[in-house]
Amino acid sequence: MSVETALSYAALILADSDVEISSEKLLSLTGAANVAVEGIWADIFAKALDGQDLKSLMVNFSAGGAVAAPVAGGAAAAAGGEEAAEEKEEEAKEESDDDMGFGLFD
Repeated sequence: MSVETALSYAALILADSDVEISSEKLLSLTGAANVAVEGIWADIFAKALDGQDLKSLMVNFSAGGAVAAPVAGGAAAAAGGEEAAEEKEEEAKEESDDDMGFGLFD
């Protein structure tokens, strides 16, 4: 088991038990699991998690879908519509070449 994994599990155990996450407690849990962890890594982990609510982080996560940006002004919307129309025309032209029977292996 890697050091990061052991410290993560130890932090989750402490958070689930509503115990403050400190480097000493992380080291005692990893020591009980027979995982050798240097004190500096436990200190870094404890400082990184200081003030964080691990329970809420584990429960309230999301994939973060794409957010549509609002269009400012009618001119920008018209320009976007023109670009979309041009793209459709280009696609139609490309598709018409395929209908002529010319292919890569002909």
